[in-house]
Amino acid sequence: MAERKSDFTLTKLDDLFTTQEQRDDAKLSKIRDIPLSEIDDFPEHPFKVIDDEDMLQLVESIKERGVITPATVRQKEDGRYELISGHRRKRASELAGFDTLRCEVVDLTRDEATVLMVESNFQRSQILPSEKAFAYKMRLDAMKRQVGRPSKNNSSPSGNNFPTSSDELADKTGESKNQIYRYIRLTYLIPELLALVDEGKIGLRPAYELSFLPEECQGDLLDVIECEQCTPSHAQAIQMKKIATEGTLIADQIYSIMEQEKPNQKEKVVIRGERFERLIPKSIPINQREDFVCKALEYYNNFLNRQKNRDSR
Repeated sequence: MAERKSDFTLTKLDDLFTTQEQRDDAKLSKIRDIPLSEIDDFPEHPFKVIDDEDMLQLVESIKERGVITPATVRQKEDGRYELISGHRRKRASELAGFDTLRCEVVDLTRDEATVLMVESNFQRSQILPSEKAFAYKMRLDAMKRQVGRPSKNNSSPSGNNFPTSSDELADKTGESKNQIYRYIRLTYLIPELLALVDEGKIGLRPAYELSFLPEECQGDLLDVIECEQCTPSHAQAIQMKKIATEGTLIADQIYSIMEQEKPNQKEKVVIRGERFERLIPKSIPINQREDFVCKALEYYNNFLNRQKNRDSR
């Protein structure tokens, strides 16, 4: 760390004795076209690169104008390059049939590169919960190592032992420490359940509770979800977590909990006033109209039953 501070000091001193033109030239000297075959993706890159419509548009743009904003890479000890920012540009260049990618080569440690990688990708308009989960975890771990703290993945957000690095991360992202911790907990979900979170079928809060279930129990829950075509509510997830932490959660218990009716699954009948008001005599007082409608429905239901009995003779 002392050497890194020294480099930083020298850079600042160089700025004092060089012109802006010289500094711009120095920066340009680090921008070069690098063969795609020499560029490796960032290890465990948490952000998905999808060949969707946006990717096709990016491919056409690169074919027409090239890569306008250079990707960011760092050179590894083996001489190859590690991609920090620009995974979509790299993929688009491959699809466009290019052999090289315009890149800016930066001198960063792995932890510094991790922080930059997460920051650059967080500028995207849409980020999946799983992407946030692994990105927050990678960035927080890197920040802890930078300040010399050991990583504690299971720290409690409400306890005093939650690292100071999380305060800095919360300031940078605009999300609370608790919310960051909830996202990081998603990394403990099995891939199939995490995919349901990305699809919006399981909310963040129930997903957080489910992340405390052993993998075997998560697998049993997935079987019930696929069989019954339903997902757990927040209350059901809390129930399962409580049983799992107090003893042993078995498949039958999971099935029993998932059978419970959820408030949002109760069907509601909505009757618009303007549709039936014209059918109610004006002589019926407003406070008696509900009773009038119920009696009318009862009468009509009896009529249908009598008709059904006649037809069955």
